[in-house]
Amino acid sequence: MRPPEAPFAAWPLASLLSLALTACNSNGTTLVQHPVAGCMTTGPSSASPPHGLAWPAYHGDRARTGWNAQEPALTPAAVGGHGMTLAWESPELDGVVVDGAVYTPHAYASPLYADDVPMGPCGGAALSVVFAATSSGYVYAVNAFPASVGGAALAPGAILWSTPLGTPLVVPRLDGGVPLGVLATPFLDLQPSPPRLYVAAVDASVGWSVYALDATSGALLPGWPVTIDDPGTRALNSNGPSVFLDPTVLSQRGALNLSADGSLLYVPFGGYFDGSVGWMVAVDTRAARLAAAQSIAPSAAPTANGGIWSPGGSAIDADGFVYAETGNSAVGSANGPGFWGESLLQWRTPLALAQTYTPFNYCALDAGDADLGGDSPVVLPDLDPTSTSTPKLLAMGSKQGNVYLVDRTHLGGTLAARPPCSTDSTTDLSLLPPGPQPQFAARGPLNVLGPYSELYNNVDQAKMRTTPAFFHAAGTSYLYVSGASKAQVDSPTSAPPSVVRLRVATAPGAPAYLAVDRADASLAFLNPGSPVVTSQGEGGAVVWVVDENASRLASLLSDATPHPVLYAVDGTSLVPLWNSASGGAGLRLGGKYETPLVAHGTVFVVTDRVQAFVLGP
Repeated sequence: MRPPEAPFAAWPLASLLSLALTACNSNGTTLVQHPVAGCMTTGPSSASPPHGLAWPAYHGDRARTGWNAQEPALTPAAVGGHGMTLAWESPELDGVVVDGAVYTPHAYASPLYADDVPMGPCGGAALSVVFAATSSGYVYAVNAFPASVGGAALAPGAILWSTPLGTPLVVPRLDGGVPLGVLATPFLDLQPSPPRLYVAAVDASVGWSVYALDATSGALLPGWPVTIDDPGTRALNSNGPSVFLDPTVLSQRGALNLSADGSLLYVPFGGYFDGSVGWMVAVDTRAARLAAAQSIAPSAAPTANGGIWSPGGSAIDADGFVYAETGNSAVGSANGPGFWGESLLQWRTPLALAQTYTPFNYCALDAGDADLGGDSPVVLPDLDPTSTSTPKLLAMGSKQGNVYLVDRTHLGGTLAARPPCSTDSTTDLSLLPPGPQPQFAARGPLNVLGPYSELYNNVDQAKMRTTPAFFHAAGTSYLYVSGASKAQVDSPTSAPPSVVRLRVATAPGAPAYLAVDRADASLAFLNPGSPVVTSQGEGGAVVWVVDENASRLASLLSDATPHPVLYAVDGTSLVPLWNSASGGAGLRLGGKYETPLVAHGTVFVVTDRVQAFVLGP
């Protein structure tokens, strides 16, 4: 573990010379970019990093599509024939000392990536960079590929800059008592000059704040951070009276998202273990202030009411609408005005509720803790309007293992309250498959990861907490989903399938719907993150998934906790091609619901360090 808050004297003089400016934030705390030896070169080099690729958001983009179509090297034949090998690891990332105890780092946030980033600590050299953030409250830029800086070699894995964002807060109910610094995946905005990295973090003395960092140096930008607290959200909330609770209760787990013009940053919140009302907050990035806030229920009670806590956060479509799934509401609040648990919500700028969708059986989901909000939506690219009457689509999963397809132009709900509860699956307002579903003996939502159940006696019975990944080939749109099917109803024991490909079925003049196209026959994931898809154009798809390989409540502070496993699956046959536990160096222990990224033949995963895998010998 890198020593937390290492004194300057511990670093080489040449490293100190690359130290960026110290910035004072609006809370009065001081952020110091740590001196690192990232641009200490080792000898002559002619290496040139690759160009032209960016993965600036969770699942790659604002819509959360999760597809990199520029990957010619990692074909199914190559991965299956050669396997993957650990090419390099960064140094272990910074730990943190809280109340005298030393904690190792854990990356809950998924990595981001961009080529051609002019790195200030490297004299402005344009490099390919992995951006990472950890539970210790640190943010990093890490060199991704061999490069030449001033004619000398710069190795991959070198930490280019690191910036601590305050003092983490130990949250006893977070995976064994992990200190909470950064949980959510940041957003990398490449439009301004210099590019910006937006990060949400906890400081023990302040609470939740959003930071804007210069992505080329890690320096805090003027006017930031923006504090998100009860007085600020209460003044803007249009659905009160609701209380914005402290970070030991209210979690910022969902990935950040940014409007297309870069002016509004969307920051979701949900409670730990049903302890809070959920929130969506919009930050004005130009004025560095809160722009809007909306609670998901008009309740000040510290109980479950529509938390937005899934790792994927919100999705944004090409028209600027923002979408998020919510968790369960308290039983008894079912039909009250403004209670939006177990729903898909659509907002227009900045946070005006525009449309809603709630599954027909939401009362049973509330009672059974079968959250819709354990998952995040994906906005599908618009279809040819001659192929279907519903060309604007969105898909989302649920802890039940259902996957829903909805028409973004007509979600079907009202703006006042959820509809009356129903036990009739045919009344569901999503785009239903035409035939009867086995669990209902009638038309209804598609159960993909089963067996179907509406009751969860413990958290390990949940079947899906992920975001689908989009893929298109030969005129057909597909979705890949990952999760944990169970051996029997209400069982915590996983069974195949764990990766399923869904086809978006269309016909001229008719609504689209989802159909199971293929499922794997051998994988039994315990607690997987969201899948990502790579291909060269529309050919040779590979699905990449990190399975936590441990239960939802497993402590990340225990040496006995199994390490996660990275899987590669053939996107056509869904036959597993390789996994990181099959030999050689595997993944270190990181956070939960990790999502990999793939760039230029390399698969990056952040655990307690950045790890990079390439084709084996």
